[in-house]
Amino acid sequence: MEKDAIMKELRSYEERRDEFYRFLDEHIPHDASTGLYDFRAKVMLDAEKVYELFHKLDYQARKIRGIVINEVIEKKAD
Repeated sequence: MEKDAIMKELRSYEERRDEFYRFLDEHIPHDASTGLYDFRAKVMLDAEKVYELFHKLDYQARKIRGIVINEVIEKKAD
């Protein structure tokens, strides 16, 4: 696989990750002292939307995993 194609997949992963975190940032408050998500408020999230965003992120991560196996691990074994 060409470097440009690999970089495209990595950028796509970053976009999916950013999209997922944007959703969390929009719906879950942050603790002022730590900057971490504050789950104490027990905010209800749209489960379907969470699943949709996670599925996109997970799918892209699995694609990258396949690239790593095919391009790095298997080529090293040759």
